[in-house]
Amino acid sequence: MAAVGRLSHLMRTQNASHKNVQNLHSFGKLYCPNSNTRAMMKLQSHHPAIIRNFASSSQVFSSYREISSDSNLKTLAGRSDLKNCRRVVVKLGSAVITRGDECGLALGRLASIIEQVSELQQAGKQVMLVTSGAVAFGKQLMRHEVMMSQSMRETLVPFGSVERDRPVLDPRACAAAGQSGLMSLYEAMFKQYSLKTAQVLVTKPDFYHEYTRYNLRGTLNELLRMNIIPIINANDAVAAPPEVDTDLSGVRKKPVGLVDGRRSSEVISIKDNDSLAARLAVEMNVDLLLLLSDVEGIYNAPPDEEGSHLLDTIYPGDTASIVFGTKSRVGVGGMDAKVKAANWALERGVAVVIANGTSSRPMITDLVKGKKVGTFFTESKPEGVAADLQATRARDGGRLLQSISPSQRAEIIYKLADLLVERSETILASNRMDLEVARMNKMAGPMLARLALTKGKISNLADGLRQIADTSFQNVGRVLKKTKIADGMVLRQVTVPIGVLMVIFESRPDCLPQVAALAISSANGLCLKGGKEASHSNECIHAIVEEALSLYQAKDAVQLISTREQVGDLLKMEGLIDLIIPRGSKEMIQKIQRDTVGIPVLGHSEGICHVYVDKDADPAMAVKIVRDSKCDYPAACNAMETLLVHKDLRHTSKLHDILDMLKTENVKFHPGPRLAKSLAFGPSEAKSMRVEYGDLECAVEIVDDVDGAIHHIHRFGSSHTDVIVTENVHTAQHFLKTVDSACVFHNASSRFADGYRFGLGAEVGISTTRIHARGPVGVEGLLTTKWMMEGSGDTAADFSESGDKKYIHEPMDIDSGSDTESETQETAST
Repeated sequence: MAAVGRLSHLMRTQNASHKNVQNLHSFGKLYCPNSNTRAMMKLQSHHPAIIRNFASSSQVFSSYREISSDSNLKTLAGRSDLKNCRRVVVKLGSAVITRGDECGLALGRLASIIEQVSELQQAGKQVMLVTSGAVAFGKQLMRHEVMMSQSMRETLVPFGSVERDRPVLDPRACAAAGQSGLMSLYEAMFKQYSLKTAQVLVTKPDFYHEYTRYNLRGTLNELLRMNIIPIINANDAVAAPPEVDTDLSGVRKKPVGLVDGRRSSEVISIKDNDSLAARLAVEMNVDLLLLLSDVEGIYNAPPDEEGSHLLDTIYPGDTASIVFGTKSRVGVGGMDAKVKAANWALERGVAVVIANGTSSRPMITDLVKGKKVGTFFTESKPEGVAADLQATRARDGGRLLQSISPSQRAEIIYKLADLLVERSETILASNRMDLEVARMNKMAGPMLARLALTKGKISNLADGLRQIADTSFQNVGRVLKKTKIADGMVLRQVTVPIGVLMVIFESRPDCLPQVAALAISSANGLCLKGGKEASHSNECIHAIVEEALSLYQAKDAVQLISTREQVGDLLKMEGLIDLIIPRGSKEMIQKIQRDTVGIPVLGHSEGICHVYVDKDADPAMAVKIVRDSKCDYPAACNAMETLLVHKDLRHTSKLHDILDMLKTENVKFHPGPRLAKSLAFGPSEAKSMRVEYGDLECAVEIVDDVDGAIHHIHRFGSSHTDVIVTENVHTAQHFLKTVDSACVFHNASSRFADGYRFGLGAEVGISTTRIHARGPVGVEGLLTTKWMMEGSGDTAADFSESGDKKYIHEPMDIDSGSDTESETQETAST
């Protein structure tokens, strides 16, 4: 408390001269900020007269404000920063907590909001509620009283008649009647979560004077310190009718200056709970102001107008051209008032979100977790190009790729392969930076293995890219079917690019040139998002890709996405992205599938691959295939995760040899339920037979026969890759035909499930879905088709009963010499 003594001495012995105010101001900055007011309150209790004597000096109180609150906060830059916010103001609009009949509260909706606010409070955040609802609550009570005071004749008058509806309830009287009931309701609801509340009623004059604002701040800070949730509302029982708000209309009484390190005009007029919440947010130096209404957020036009769309993020000045519709059915403000209040708070360093409080989703908790909810107001524009612009550039670049010849696309890929080898030292230097950070962060071994690049990997990458280039001449514009519809009419089905691909991958920087080469070969635009753990490697390789594309001015065809926020935006851009391909962990892929709106997702959620060793398997071959499937690259999605063994091999040397090999290779194996019962002692039983270990670890189980193995695979597998080892051809064929997986092998390692090993040059991913493409997806999986017809002035009427033409529908030979892309690509563009 030495700091308090110093400030006390200053206030007892000094006059409030400009110099001494500067001393207090400097001392305030030195003192511990962030809403810790205990020291100042002790000072007030020791020297109340001194505080009162200084009440006339707004400069001293401004200095105190710096002592009692955090003056160094900056506006939260992005949604991902919202999880770090400590102090939040939540404003509940009338439309959020009022019933549809405007008489009483929507208790179910309010209960959900209380639960979310309680979750934030119990997580260590400080939440203040600015609430409407007193008028609606009081209106319900007073209507009941009016009904009770009416005569029998008046009571029998039907609803809707002039006589029945004549009584008009004064809103101020309704507020007075409803305030205590509203607070009792809040108190009871928060009590369910062991939280206490306190009512704080304010009026417009409370914000006119610094000493009254000082008292308000002191009260709120102390409540927050004691983990009590302040419930704040304008005292509508004595409030004057709403007036024109010159500040919110853009007319300032004084030029904007700096207060507590934040920009501030003299005041913001308090005309509704939106402006009240904004003023409190600035007064209390909160991190986030959340304005809940009955719409999803801010639209570029009234939401019911055709073509209007939700604005995810708004920066200063963005709202100047927005046209607002009518205000909500209840309440004083409207969306216009919310936006003006939000802009006022944003200019003073408070991040703001306007969201839908009537949604059944947990909007408040989702928002604080950084999810895309409502419209986010921030001053910090992201660095780089906006996500929608990157997608547009990728589409334009893809169309440019389609306009050039197959040999030119192949030349770009050959150039990329050569550049990878030439710049290998630069690439490896960037990769070492990523590895160093990863080791500092104690990244797991399998992830490190995926992240690491070597000269051998780069050489193999270049070879794979040259394979892709070699096959680029028959991809786009290839005629798949040709039909003579009638005399003078020919129909062709031709391959064309899908459009714009978005590929998301983790850890592995070698994915970037592979996927880029496949996109170039198929003339698709591409948006790539790699893991942040490989950021240096990805940026280096992407620059090389751009250099290769520059051969034919197609640099924009491959875009590198840098942030998760951009990914979230692109997942909802149905008109700009045509196919999403995630590569990575099960959790990442499932999240992408959940968050995507209207765009198909191609991928696999898990790589639970099986190797079944049949009773007729060659012992040496079984050991060799199991070793390679598990130990060659345990982190790969095509590595074996479960070994299935025929029951006749249980107590034979065949099984013992396999298990001894696994021990020698340091593979930790877990017996399945059936094998565990036959072991007197041994390793721990597998917790589940559906686990992707991704390391030198696997499960081992006994099955009755090949049908038992097939049943196990269908029950616990992920439809990725499954293998049978046997010399029995009949058993092998039964396995190959019956197992429903993307890749099914006989006497071959599961590690062959790879685009490069299939001769595809590379793969954009492995799909376990049953639509479009399945297994390793190479160039073929990145193409679709379109129909091209050439006629001679034909109409459908010519083929009617009264017409003079007849359908022939005769299949025609596809002459590669006359139907190549070089002759038809001008008309084959998408």
